[in-house]
Amino acid sequence: MQANGIFDGIGETIGATIRTVVEFLLGIFGNFFSAFDDFIDGLTRSLGINASFFSLLVLVIGLWLLWQGVRALLRGSLLGAIVRIVLAVFILSWLMV
Repeated sequence: MQANGIFDGIGETIGATIRTVVEFLLGIFGNFFSAFDDFIDGLTRSLGINASFFSLLVLVIGLWLLWQGVRALLRGSLLGAIVRIVLAVFILSWLMV
């Protein structure tokens, strides 16, 4: 009977340790994803767009095109800059309507 007591105590200790680690990781990742969700919610609410994956993808593409237009303007490529900036403004205005 004494052998069961030793193994029971070791099992409890290992189980408590695993539970502590899992609760710690759940707390960290839960707070991280909650903060990310709050960020996306605030961003989409301020822009007046849906919080769908497609809307966020179009937003990223529009901002990327705008950035490429500014970079082209700084390089001195006026025609490329105008085309990219107009395309970016068209995409972003379509998104925010």
